Amino acid sequence: MSPKDITRVGMAARYSEAAVFNGTVFLAGMVPERGDTDIRGQTEDVLQQVAQRLQECGSDKSRILRVEIYLTDIRDIAAMNEVWDAWVVPGAAPPRATVQAALANPAYRIEIVVTAAQA
Repeated sequence: MSPKDITRVGMAARYSEAAVFNGTVFLAGMVPERGDTDIRGQTEDVLQQVAQRLQECGSDKSRILRVEIYLTDIRDIAAMNEVWDAWVVPGAAPPRATVQAALANPAYRIEIVVTAAQA
């Protein structure tokens, strides 16, 4: 394996938005960008970003292998799940972990990390 075997998408000095290796897409933690303050709006925002990044990397939400969801307040899980349940592909719900955690920006209520297979 060499660095040439890895494709990086959306590179910045500190991290990449995504990396693709051997047919697997690894997304960075996606956080809200639209400025929504409620968990439903932030979840919709992040899931929209996830779908976009997956598409850019030759995948889609039906090919998600694993999801990690970080909430600043675990009491938001029911409202977040309403948005998640409407977004996830029926019959293709991936393994998922959801935990409470402090996030990098106090305005963030959610961060989602995704691993998926390429199409």
